[in-house]
Amino acid sequence: MNPITMQLVADKYIKMALEEDINNEDVSTNAVMPTYKKGEVQLISKEDGIIAGLAVFERVFTLLDPDTAVQCAVKDGDPVKKGERIAVVTGDIRVLLSGERTALNYLQRMSGIATYTNSVVKLLEGTRTRLLDTRKTTPGMRVFEKYAVRVGGGCNHRYNLSDGVLLKDNHIDAAGGVRAAVEAARAYAPFVRRIEVETENLDTVREAVDAGADIIMLDNMTPEEMAEAVAIIDGRAETECSGNITKDNVRTIAGIGIDYVSSGALTHSAPILDISLKHLSVLE
Repeated sequence: MNPITMQLVADKYIKMALEEDINNEDVSTNAVMPTYKKGEVQLISKEDGIIAGLAVFERVFTLLDPDTAVQCAVKDGDPVKKGERIAVVTGDIRVLLSGERTALNYLQRMSGIATYTNSVVKLLEGTRTRLLDTRKTTPGMRVFEKYAVRVGGGCNHRYNLSDGVLLKDNHIDAAGGVRAAVEAARAYAPFVRRIEVETENLDTVREAVDAGADIIMLDNMTPEEMAEAVAIIDGRAETECSGNITKDNVRTIAGIGIDYVSSGALTHSAPILDISLKHLSVLE
């Protein structure tokens, strides 16, 4: 995550997370450490995975105290092993204790997403199909979760509702049909925006092709239906499949010739990567 993004976007969410955890004071820390003492603590991986979110982890501590130092032995996207020391955090012990949980929450969540994403990306190796995330993200965590998908080797779908045109079933119903929805989107959206249409059956696939959709999403279709849909589209639009994408079926779907596979599970179902801050020591 680059410094500009951190300052403009991420900082406000990190501050909210810190304020959620410390709305007045850290009673436990202030009880055992009433005055400044310098210390250090080690960041240890407790399982194998892909690390993501080190800059966010560090930012939690530097927002509490700019003099906190985080020395990392790895970088985002690197694999880590169980028992591996990832980083050492040095600074005011009160800051190390007070920021620990928030910093780990971010790092564990983001690393878990990167790890799960990477496991699915590996299943797509040797195919042309690219893996996408969705907007099924944790409120207040989207910028972090979508970044973690990229670290894991996946690609981002639209970031938010202002980022692209995706006409889903309810949009189509509201407009009065696929053609009407596409024509309305063409008239309203900037010309640089591509238009994607969600389809649930082969009839709407044909309608989307005839209406000139740029991307056609095949939603909750069987592999057999997807194969027929790809034949109908015949290269006139890019294809995306979504709905019930699992590790068991993603390779089969890629074999059909789908351009993109989108999976909400990347962000809503990935387990955390277990990481801990351990062995705190007083330096002075």
